[in-house]
Amino acid sequence: MKEIVLILTALALSPGLFAQKGNIIEQEIDPSKPTNLYTQINTNIEGSFSDQQNLYGLRVNVSYAMDPNNLFLIEAPFLYNDKTEKFGIGDSRFRYFSVVKRNLTEKLMAIAPFVDFTIPLGSYENGLGKSSWSIAVGSVFGIIATKKLALFPGISYVHTTKPTTDLIPDNAKFTGNGIGLQFNASYSFSKNTFLFINPTPTFLSTNSEWKTIWTGELNLNHVFVPNKLKANIFWGPNFTNKINVLRLGATFFL
Repeated sequence: MKEIVLILTALALSPGLFAQKGNIIEQEIDPSKPTNLYTQINTNIEGSFSDQQNLYGLRVNVSYAMDPNNLFLIEAPFLYNDKTEKFGIGDSRFRYFSVVKRNLTEKLMAIAPFVDFTIPLGSYENGLGKSSWSIAVGSVFGIIATKKLALFPGISYVHTTKPTTDLIPDNAKFTGNGIGLQFNASYSFSKNTFLFINPTPTFLSTNSEWKTIWTGELNLNHVFVPNKLKANIFWGPNFTNKINVLRLGATFFL
């Protein structure tokens, strides 16, 4: 009798155990917070518009999360320049992002250092690249402001091997060093719709002269299929050099 009671008790509890396990597996991810790291493929149809030239193409980035706290990203654009009438790969990007601390206080949700490389794979002569390497090393801090609003300010040291064409004159030959800032804010309209607003000024010292480049990002996202598919509309203005980047993208979570 004792054995029968134990078996019946185990059978009664097993649906709850399986349901709990199922909830863990089916728990929805939250891409509204940049410090939440997921393996994903992101594709964007892109247009970059200025008085000098326009660029059109496809930008693809692949993010691989080794675990919840470490992520590698590789990004490659494939662009057409309407001025030179040339098509090819543009300057590419590699990033490593690590969350070293989580939930330090009720408001401070994360500290996440990163290193970001830009690799000059795009042809400078064809107007597809800037012919300069750059590196940014810094950290992002995740802060809960309200239930709907989270802040992700960040600071980084920036180094460029030679001047980029949209920052300083083409004939200048010197390196640049400075500070990059971000003031990213994530506002959730609903469970599946959220907006990133991110002013990103850079203060760059070139040839003992400081130059400020005022840029920003506005990125509206909507999750169509939880854990699987997200779409976004992006506007990236460069106010200093009068360049506007527009993107329409889709993200596939793996």
